[in-house]
Amino acid sequence: MLMSQIVSADGKSRVAVREDETARLVNDAKSVYALALEAVRAGTSLATVVADRGLGETVDLAAACKAGQLVSPVRHPDPAHLYLTGTGLTHLGSAATRDSMHKKLDAEGEQALTDSMKMFRMGLEGGKPGRGQAGVQPEWFYKGNGNMVVDPGKALVSPHFALDAGEEPEIAGIYLVGDDGTPYRIGFALANEFSDHVTERINYLYLAHSKLRNASFGPEILVGDLPADIRGASRIIRAGKTIWEKPFLSGEANMSHSISNLEHHHFKYGVFRQPGDVHVHMFGTATLSFADGVKTEPGDVFEIEAAAFGLPLRNPLKLARATAPVAVRTL
Repeated sequence: MLMSQIVSADGKSRVAVREDETARLVNDAKSVYALALEAVRAGTSLATVVADRGLGETVDLAAACKAGQLVSPVRHPDPAHLYLTGTGLTHLGSAATRDSMHKKLDAEGEQALTDSMKMFRMGLEGGKPGRGQAGVQPEWFYKGNGNMVVDPGKALVSPHFALDAGEEPEIAGIYLVGDDGTPYRIGFALANEFSDHVTERINYLYLAHSKLRNASFGPEILVGDLPADIRGASRIIRAGKTIWEKPFLSGEANMSHSISNLEHHHFKYGVFRQPGDVHVHMFGTATLSFADGVKTEPGDVFEIEAAAFGLPLRNPLKLARATAPVAVRTL
């Protein structure tokens, strides 16, 4: 089942679901967040809640998307209670790009491995533990709260001080924390983990700075299991023409970590198990236009698609205006 959220021209928010090409509105449903919270508190599944409410009129999702009415499929009423996070070096092949960015010279043996390659190797050796066991922890980063989330179709804004503005096509897990602190997975969505790879390349300790950027996910959430082998495409469109395109692979068949291991190492921290909070956690990628020497420009459109996730995720690039340095006042 695929779920999306629509805001109509009169400002009303509705939820749409589909299992084929036909999308229908869920009766009396204003948000995916509210439906998920209802399912958690009733001790049932999201699909059951949708079935109990029933489906109403059909809706043209492609037309709604074109009209800018499809918004992020999950939001929190208070943006400060949505965590935007991710993990890297999780995909088979993802280390090559990062290694070239962080290369150490004049070293031998173990010392010749960059920290990125060491982390990647740890994942290969211990990222898929047995059932009920915790594997090696992955790289982890914070991107911001709900104020950093950009709706599908809207512009990803690069700060004026950024040195690069590049896409990262990923799969994100979407979670709601229950009243007792238990995290519940709503589903999975396409995501653009928008980053500054030039800043990261200066020094890997700048990774945190490079990740504090907008991100977008959706337009639809896949409710249910994540396919083991996901094959999609990532492209950049400039002035109506595709200037770069490459396939991207995801799913556990193409990863060095299991999804359950990545989830464990995120939610093992109590601060991430606060009742009512929403988490959008991105699982990494192996495909970057930056690795192929592409320099993006304002107006470029990022497009990410994979058949299992419904409509493609599209976002144009915008550059923020320069501002004066922030001055802190003394009270």
